[in-house]
Amino acid sequence: MATENKAVITLFGATGDLAKRKLYTALFKLYQKGYLADHFALLGTSRRPLTDEEFQQIVRESISNIPETEDGQAEAFSKHFFYKSHDVTKPEHYEILKQRLAELDKQFGAEGNRLFYMSMAPQFFGTIALNLKKQGLLTDNGFNRLVIEKPFGRDFESAKKLNDELSQTFSENQIFRIDHYLGKEMVQNIQALRFGNTMIESLWNNRYIDNIQVTLSEKLGVEERAGYYDQSGALRDMVQNHIMQIVAQLAMEQPVAFTDADVRVEKIKALRSLRLYTPSEAAANFVRGQYDAGDGTNAYRHEDGVDPESGTETFVAAKLMFDNYRWSGVPFYVRTGKKLADKFTRIDVVFKKPLIDIFANPRSESDQSLNSNILTIFVEPNSGFAIQLNAKRAGQGFTTEPVDLRFLQSDSDKKESPEPYERLFHDALEGNHTNFASWAEIAYAWKFVDVIRKLWDIEKPQFPNYAPGSMGPAASDELLARDGRKWVYRLNH
Repeated sequence: MATENKAVITLFGATGDLAKRKLYTALFKLYQKGYLADHFALLGTSRRPLTDEEFQQIVRESISNIPETEDGQAEAFSKHFFYKSHDVTKPEHYEILKQRLAELDKQFGAEGNRLFYMSMAPQFFGTIALNLKKQGLLTDNGFNRLVIEKPFGRDFESAKKLNDELSQTFSENQIFRIDHYLGKEMVQNIQALRFGNTMIESLWNNRYIDNIQVTLSEKLGVEERAGYYDQSGALRDMVQNHIMQIVAQLAMEQPVAFTDADVRVEKIKALRSLRLYTPSEAAANFVRGQYDAGDGTNAYRHEDGVDPESGTETFVAAKLMFDNYRWSGVPFYVRTGKKLADKFTRIDVVFKKPLIDIFANPRSESDQSLNSNILTIFVEPNSGFAIQLNAKRAGQGFTTEPVDLRFLQSDSDKKESPEPYERLFHDALEGNHTNFASWAEIAYAWKFVDVIRKLWDIEKPQFPNYAPGSMGPAASDELLARDGRKWVYRLNH
């Protein structure tokens, strides 16, 4: 049985695109499952003037594609939503919010529990947090928690400044930094796969693993995000957060127990051991790209809102190294980009071949050497695992061929799996930090990325350098070929 969470949620940026596309649907699903019921309310704020009724209509429209499990459920749900036009820079406006929150707390019996969700421009995060404390919007008789959307800074210095501002109001255990990839079912399965299976964890080291590959591929271009993206790029938008969080889970040691505190300790240790590159090492181990025109679509530089001379990268590939006992000598290859062959996220763990291949036939003209065993974690759009093994080919003679053992989630399982924002909203209400990034994790990730960003900011790239529908520039393949390796996922393979 679901346990009801009691809280008044304050949503800064309540009329924004994220709120309409993701947040209201996530809350409605929690409501349908009983995690939210009679004792919650949401106070939405933005500059736009709206009545409570107009705001409730926006909420109902946002959840209209989710079937009701009971008659009138959407209408009943929307009655928990209220609105107040608000300028986050004006201290006097917080006094009005304070009064409204007190009324809602009493009306819905929220017991002083308050969740503040920032879904707006990052430059206002610190201002809001400081005013929440100065104007007395925090309670003494319940929890006070802060949920923050990315980006968390543009580099280490700006991230530290933001964290210092937030820390004046909230302690680290009250801050929940969203990374929606951590809410994905198969990203969460990394730890179950590793630490729940002796046959996997016993091989999870440099004695048996040759390399690990992480691919976050996007088929679309920048779409309506061009203004933001041209100031960010793939390195900041994808590598510093999503990829670093996935890599940390792949590289971490087994925690003492599966608690948010213990998991965070091991992720931090892993990121501490990530090798910080010198500028020359960064140049050798990082590849950037920008998509050209093709397939009837514009080149990145011709997208609306993009500088025609933009040097912003839409693709990154890299080789990461960890300087610790478990991973010494094992490269982690990562790549992400827009306008690639398809939309998917996958992790490929490539195991070392046997030291002696007893099946090799030196008299054969064909290559009969054994293939590497590969464990693949499919994150999206399909969710599941595959293990590539070597087996005898049916028929006369004795030759080997790769075969797959595969498990993919059924459609019914997918329906039961919460969407990332549903899961993360629930965890924040429960006070569970397992699937949120700590400040230490973000700090180490920024320190690593800053070296590459500073190098790229002073070097003029040769853009555009890859075609839409490909898997990025040729230099991405060359990065692995230099080590005698290749990407597991390749076009026409």
